[in-house]
Order: sequence, then structure tokens, then C-alpha cells
Amino acid sequence: NYKLIIGTDEFVENIQLELIPEEFSLSQNFPNPFNPETIINYSIAKNSFVSLKVFDLLGNEVYKLVDEIKQPGNYEITFGGQEISSGVYFYRLETSEFVQTKKMILLK
Repeated sequence: NYKLIIGTDEFVENIQLELIPEEFSLSQNFPNPFNPETIINYSIAKNSFVSLKVFDLLGNEVYKLVDEIKQPGNYEITFGGQEISSGVYFYRLETSEFVQTKKMILLK
């Protein structure tokens, strides 16, 4: 939030400044390794159907974190591994124009 002061009056308006990403991206989760939760950040460059899923080492889908149309912007989602065992997992962000996969480690 930024405060915008106009003129010499005491008028103050709070405004929200959000930059629209120029490209799609998927960040490395943090913390990694994690227990019990980790944060995944991603950016959407234009209106898109977005899928963000977690897979085990065999390629089986473990969780569907996002499965909807998203507006351009930066997003953050928290993933909790309370119901799964320790190990290596992969998370994949997929749109019609972008696919990226990253590795994360759950240590209990």
C-alpha cells in the first residue's frame, strides 16, 4: 500500500499498486526441504487456465493445488505435507503457453 497525498489538504488515499508480470514463472518453494509447510510462488502473464499439481516420484498426482482460470498477477500458495510421507515430490505449473516443474523435499 502507498499513501497518496494530494494538494495541501489532509486528504490521504490508500492505493494498491500491483505490477502485472511480463512472463509466466514458477519459483522454487521455500523453505526446501520443508516440514510441515512450504510456500510456492508463481506468476501469470495473462488470463489463463492454470493447473498447479504435486506429484510423487512415480508421477502419481498427490495434490491439485490450483485448477482454475487466473487473472494476470503474482500468486502464493501454501502447501502442507501433513498427510504424505517424507520424500521427494515435484510440483508442476501448467497453462496453455507454459509448463514448468520443480522439485521439493519433505522431511518429517
